[in-house]
Amino acid sequence: MKKTVLGGLCAILLSAVSTLAQAETIRIANHGQAGIDAMKSTVERIEKKYGVTVEVIEYPAPDKDYLTKLLTELGAGNAPDLFSIPTTAAVADMVEAGYLAPVTKEFKAWDGYANLYDVAKELAVSPDGETYVMPFMLGIQEIYYRKDVLEKAGISTEQPKTWRELLDRAAEIKQKTGAYGLLFPAGVSWGSGAFDEGFQHLLVGSKTPQLADADGKLDLNGEGIKDVFDVYKELIDKDLMPTQPLLGPEPWVVPKYQLFPAGKLVATTCGSWCYIFDWGRESKNPIPEVTKVVGTWTVPGQNSGQYVLANLAAPWAVNSKSANTELAIKALMEIGSIETQVSYAARIGNIPASKDAAKNADFQKLTELVPIHAAAENGVFLKQASGFGTVSEGVARATEALLRKETDASGAQKILVDYVKETLGDDKVK
Repeated sequence: MKKTVLGGLCAILLSAVSTLAQAETIRIANHGQAGIDAMKSTVERIEKKYGVTVEVIEYPAPDKDYLTKLLTELGAGNAPDLFSIPTTAAVADMVEAGYLAPVTKEFKAWDGYANLYDVAKELAVSPDGETYVMPFMLGIQEIYYRKDVLEKAGISTEQPKTWRELLDRAAEIKQKTGAYGLLFPAGVSWGSGAFDEGFQHLLVGSKTPQLADADGKLDLNGEGIKDVFDVYKELIDKDLMPTQPLLGPEPWVVPKYQLFPAGKLVATTCGSWCYIFDWGRESKNPIPEVTKVVGTWTVPGQNSGQYVLANLAAPWAVNSKSANTELAIKALMEIGSIETQVSYAARIGNIPASKDAAKNADFQKLTELVPIHAAAENGVFLKQASGFGTVSEGVARATEALLRKETDASGAQKILVDYVKETLGDDKVK
């Protein structure tokens, strides 16, 4: 009898040990407390639904440092199973490097696919026609301006129709108020933001509206590139935008969080998150009645057209070297849920990529974001190509030289072209 009981206990113990040994662990890379908090309920749902343990690994918070760490770990074969990608410009390069697992089949079969905005679906497709990311959030960017400052100075708040009108408006602001008229992020310290939050806004309305040719080459010698740098040069040379803060660390702090709230910078590119986190209820330096006194303009084209820029906001992807790719892809689909989208919207201020988010009661409470969510239907974007990460760095270097008044627009374009050629090879550039 004792032997039977002992044998039974041993069997139970062995079974428990075996179960523990077989238990799956999914490792997720995340950064920044807001992002970690936004994923908390999703992590719990994944654990419960699939009977796994989710280990959240916190990487450095600034996007540039996070991406450097992630790429290092991917190259060494030590990266987590799931991770976010802080800039869309890096996706095609990561695909080419073989770091991302394709998820096209599972993504299209996912029950949330049909309700995504078309622009989100299109942004998620890589140059090879496959999808490697979950496009669950959108960054919708425009020009935000101080309506109250303009009205007080007797300056028009009407939508500028061309680059020339935009630049003339900035000059009028400086002349009549003494404030800086317009900011486009620039310089090395701003990192990928010099491209994502500045350069591409103008590029889509230029004579070179796309960088990627059908053959995958990068059209960096186009006339539109030089014209965009000319806009930066005029803003800098005429002292229409603050330059000194852009040359230091954390270059966004002074212009976005100090000068704009004080009315000393009157217009700047920004995204949906700005109404809440930069100048609204979650800001350390809020603007009273922000949605009433801060208006938005679409970005005008060089000679015509109006552009609302749409990006994927930190899309998530699966490590192609994951120990259990199938399970990691299932977890990826959970990240695409409306619940996760709304959680991110509340904590980070980006826009849910699903139309159905508009029906969510918690999202409706985010009154600053609801109208911008509807505008996502009209978003435009740059088609992705391998090498965009290098182009982004090249733009940061080129605009840095303009900030320091070391070159003109043609010279800035040469800095960009030379950097990309040196990094990727001459045959990559048209």
